[in-house]
Amino acid sequence: MINVFYDDRCPLCRREIEYYKKQTPDTAIKWLGISQNVNILEKYNISYIDSLKILHAINADKEMVYGVDAFILIWEQLRGWRWLAKFVGLPLVYQMTKGIYKVFAQWRFSKLDHCKIETKSL
Repeated sequence: MINVFYDDRCPLCRREIEYYKKQTPDTAIKWLGISQNVNILEKYNISYIDSLKILHAINADKEMVYGVDAFILIWEQLRGWRWLAKFVGLPLVYQMTKGIYKVFAQWRFSKLDHCKIETKSL
């Protein structure tokens, strides 16, 4: 089973994960909203702020993946999305996608009020 840690307080993230949940067999992915699973984040040595910034997942081999690699891991489980996982995994596409995701993730993090509050409280 794959564990996916997502920002359950982000409206965009919630909508996307809800869509993925409908597409995924119950036994394939355990969806963990980070606001409700801070103790599990600590177990895997993931800081709360880092988990707000980018998507984190733990694959079946108990290895941590994040960002684009976490999305590839999710898409590999979704019928109809496996082609996207393979496409994004191509070397040049992968590097471009990582750069785009990094910019988007920083922008998203800077725009959400709960991310600003969490950062200030540290």
